Amino acid sequence: MKYNFDELVERRGTDSVKVDGVKFFFGRDDLMPLWVADMDFRTPPFVLDAVEQRNRKGVLGYTFAPREWKKSVVSWLNLRFGWEVEKPWIQNLPGVVPGMALALLCYTKPGDAVLIQPPVYHPFFEIVEHNGRLLRQNPLVFDGENYVVDFEDFEKKVKGCKVFLLCNPHNPGGRVWSKAELAKMAEICARNHVLVFSDEIHADMYHKPYRHTPFASVSSLAAENSVTFMSATKSFNMPALALAYTVIPNEKVRGQLLSFLDGLHLSFGNSYAFEALMAAYTEVGRDWLEQMLSYVYATMDFMQHYFETEIPLIRMVRPQTSFLVWLDCRALGLSQSDLRSLFEEDAHLALNDGTMFGKEGCGFMRMNVAAPHVRIEEALLRLKGAVDKRFPKGVR
Repeated sequence: MKYNFDELVERRGTDSVKVDGVKFFFGRDDLMPLWVADMDFRTPPFVLDAVEQRNRKGVLGYTFAPREWKKSVVSWLNLRFGWEVEKPWIQNLPGVVPGMALALLCYTKPGDAVLIQPPVYHPFFEIVEHNGRLLRQNPLVFDGENYVVDFEDFEKKVKGCKVFLLCNPHNPGGRVWSKAELAKMAEICARNHVLVFSDEIHADMYHKPYRHTPFASVSSLAAENSVTFMSATKSFNMPALALAYTVIPNEKVRGQLLSFLDGLHLSFGNSYAFEALMAAYTEVGRDWLEQMLSYVYATMDFMQHYFETEIPLIRMVRPQTSFLVWLDCRALGLSQSDLRSLFEEDAHLALNDGTMFGKEGCGFMRMNVAAPHVRIEEALLRLKGAVDKRFPKGVR
């Protein structure tokens, strides 16, 4: 089946954080929303059909998780990554971020140190600090093309930590970490008795020739010393259904979290979400996903050429995964507040300020390009006009 990603779906009036939330978060409602990491594409028809079929049963009573949902996860992880997992390793959660926060409460106590690698997804900061844990940072190094790990600093910073929060693949930079990098982090953490939480919500959306490697798959050390967090909601544009899951090979580590979750009565889950996941984790779902990624890849090809030829003062960091583009705007020579003004006041675009991912994001902006081509083209025209107006000769 051929899917139409050029369709302009009307999202206003749906309580969308991305669209209807622009006025609340940006103080105005005339900005094109290219910030929150969901897609402007229609949610896949097989997902919507699964939700509708569940609804037609006519009763929204208490339900168990379907017996087949874990089988779907096992099959999908093998299909997508060649990762062989067992059903008992899997546990549903209300979301990746809530799940990571719950796991922090389970495995650590107030005052324990937790390591992160900025620039990184901003809730990493929040779930640590808002829950009374001590934040430690191992800043990633931008080599001009991508982010790399400063392993000398990592070795120092990880000592004494209880947990390391890994963003795999990396958000906002779009890095697909290599097996060697993951194995090295796994060895260092195991040697220092630091449990690894691997956020892999963007895992499905790698761009060829890259391929995502689940952290727990790289070695026995990684498998025995990690909690992996995954979800179908990002890949299939259904975050409103609020379902994620953990994969924990280590029985003792898994038992701790299951006992903790049982104490909070969080094991039932959302019946609609389970049906949606099972519909997505299929060959039909893979076909939709590959078509979506091809569409986004073509968009990024167009963008890269456009920035190089029309807006050379802004450099697009080509992501190896997902639909989030990291824009290096440092050559403009603007302060971060002036950079935001350029995008919001001049170009009328709502992007994520790079500093929300840590001070290492200063001079950067994050752009969501999971939208019809015509919308991205309009955004780039607006941005070119704004830059040309401020820098008429292409120089500071």
